[in-house]
Amino acid sequence: MGENQTMVTEFLLLGFLLGPRIQMLLFGLFSLFYIFTLLGNGAILGLISLDSRLHTPMYFFLSHLAVVDIAYACNTVPQMLANLLHPAKPISFAGCMTQTFLCLSFGHSECLLLVLMSYDRYVAICHPLRYSVIMTWRVCITLAVTSWTCGSLLALVHVVLILRLPFCGPHEINHFFCEILSVLRLACADTWLNQVVIFAACVFFLVGPPSLVLVSYSHILAAILRIQSGEGRRKAFSTCSSHLCVVGLFFGSAIIMYMAPKSRHPEEQQKVFFLFYSFFNPTLNPLIYSLRNGEVKGALRRALGKE
Repeated sequence: MGENQTMVTEFLLLGFLLGPRIQMLLFGLFSLFYIFTLLGNGAILGLISLDSRLHTPMYFFLSHLAVVDIAYACNTVPQMLANLLHPAKPISFAGCMTQTFLCLSFGHSECLLLVLMSYDRYVAICHPLRYSVIMTWRVCITLAVTSWTCGSLLALVHVVLILRLPFCGPHEINHFFCEILSVLRLACADTWLNQVVIFAACVFFLVGPPSLVLVSYSHILAAILRIQSGEGRRKAFSTCSSHLCVVGLFFGSAIIMYMAPKSRHPEEQQKVFFLFYSFFNPTLNPLIYSLRNGEVKGALRRALGKE
């Protein structure tokens, strides 16, 4: 097994199996989305850091979500754009494993950050008088560091389990980046342990967190309906609806990819789902939070000198 593995020096990323004209069209379109992702999430980070009114636990977690989105896009999109210009572009074995690790680490961390954001809204709306006591900066920093650490450790477990496998060829990954399931298809050994760990991770990250979010928002909805002030009710709905949109897009696309029966979704269709999961979500998140959040819009107006 060790001898076979040392033979693997690089993988070949097949990318999108399309005609040259369509690939050039996709290159231009995806480049625009990539720029919007960096600018949008960068703007969110800039507003949160510059505007003292946004120095709250909610926007602290939102800034971490923006960092995850930027990092996730930078990990996958440049390789995809290079593949569109030069199809079947090779990637080194070490580079492929690094990309897999970062992809999993950022994905796991985002799952946990979304749960933390829902817990923050639960405390703010259901226990407003105790909010400043419960959500202290020490607690927020501890929770954020824990989410990053747990995501990285589990990603490391996946990569270590991959490294023990032999890859005897062909070394062609039918994807636009080193996605873990596509990499495992190239192994010429039993991958049952990898599949068990992936299934356990799916249950832990794609069943547990959405369930916690639903429980939190069921309490939040009941609390919002009890609010007497129309303005307070509108503000609570606006803030929570933006978070629910992000949660629905993220977990919905992830569940379709990893927990839906694979026979219904061939590999080419899986690439489309991954595009939505790893590409469009980071672009939509800042739009959702800026268009549906009055505080962010107010910070943007103040930054532009219009208020």
